[in-house]
Amino acid sequence: MSEVRHNWTKEEILDIYNKPLMELLYEAATIHRKHHDPNTVQVSTLLSIKTGGCPEDCGYCPQAARYHTDIEGNDLMSVQQVKAQALRAKSSGSSRVCMGAAWRNVKDGPEFDQVLEMVRTINKLDMEVCCTLGMVTENQAKRLAEAGLYAYNHNLDSSEEYYKEVISTRGFEDRLETIDNVRKTNVTVCSGGIIGMGEKVEDRAGMLVALSTLNPQPESVPINALVAVEGTPLEDQEPVSIWDMVRMVATTRIVIPETQVRLSAGRTQMTREGQAMCFFAGANSIFAGDKLLTTPNPDVNEDMEMFKLLGLNPQKPFIKKMQPQTVEAEDSKYQDLGEKPKWTRPDHKIDRNEEAKQKAKALK
Repeated sequence: MSEVRHNWTKEEILDIYNKPLMELLYEAATIHRKHHDPNTVQVSTLLSIKTGGCPEDCGYCPQAARYHTDIEGNDLMSVQQVKAQALRAKSSGSSRVCMGAAWRNVKDGPEFDQVLEMVRTINKLDMEVCCTLGMVTENQAKRLAEAGLYAYNHNLDSSEEYYKEVISTRGFEDRLETIDNVRKTNVTVCSGGIIGMGEKVEDRAGMLVALSTLNPQPESVPINALVAVEGTPLEDQEPVSIWDMVRMVATTRIVIPETQVRLSAGRTQMTREGQAMCFFAGANSIFAGDKLLTTPNPDVNEDMEMFKLLGLNPQKPFIKKMQPQTVEAEDSKYQDLGEKPKWTRPDHKIDRNEEAKQKAKALK
């Protein structure tokens, strides 16, 4: 049952998710050991290179400009600032730097050129480089690949059906098109989602159907637990239970056996015992550092103590795929095309998103 399949049905995935817990854990752990070293975990550092002011209305996100949160926005960081942070991350045991910018989509111009230079700089430090910048065109993806990008993150967030209950400013198909554009390069794909947003278990299974039917499947799948932030539409959601997280990690491991299942947002709410169960169930990647873009995350020293306690080792860079070659800007084959793609803007409204928007207006 551990071969890679691209024809999983929602019903099959639900049957797996709802198995007796010990049976589910045993199956997931067995498959995990077939495809991965169970004592090795990839450690990544997530860096917000441009914070706040995003025009989207994602119900979970404190960086949306339309909501009133305590997030302090900042303009795009300099290449030297990013290099300093990358060196700090490397010295702490991270093998990958993931750079996130609060953009709806990449726009050709000086800021994107600056991000490309960041990618070149970090790749030359012999670290894996990942970016999450919103939607990208095929040409933009090829420019990132030339610069030395290792991975591109673009989460599906939830099932296609429940996605419409969380986000109204972009379509689910835009997520898939961006992933398809990245697949036209040698850049790996990182794509997962969030649980605890009020979705049903069927939606969690639906998200895994969408991810597992991609061919090839994503090389990395982040499983996030919602961190409810005051001022966002989902501020009143109850924290997801550790049992739900363990079940989601185990089911992801079984359905997408070769991926690196990333234990992402929400780790501050988990005990070491809970995290250990997730590692046993197949999680083999984490974000280190005190923040995940804008939400809290365990301190890197705490993580290293946990690794020592559990006998885990940080994964070295470029184990799954060779290090990309960096092409300098002056030698680039792909140039700024000044593209203005028409990404979709669905016309439906989400009541709780609109209420949070109006509340923010009243507070400003």
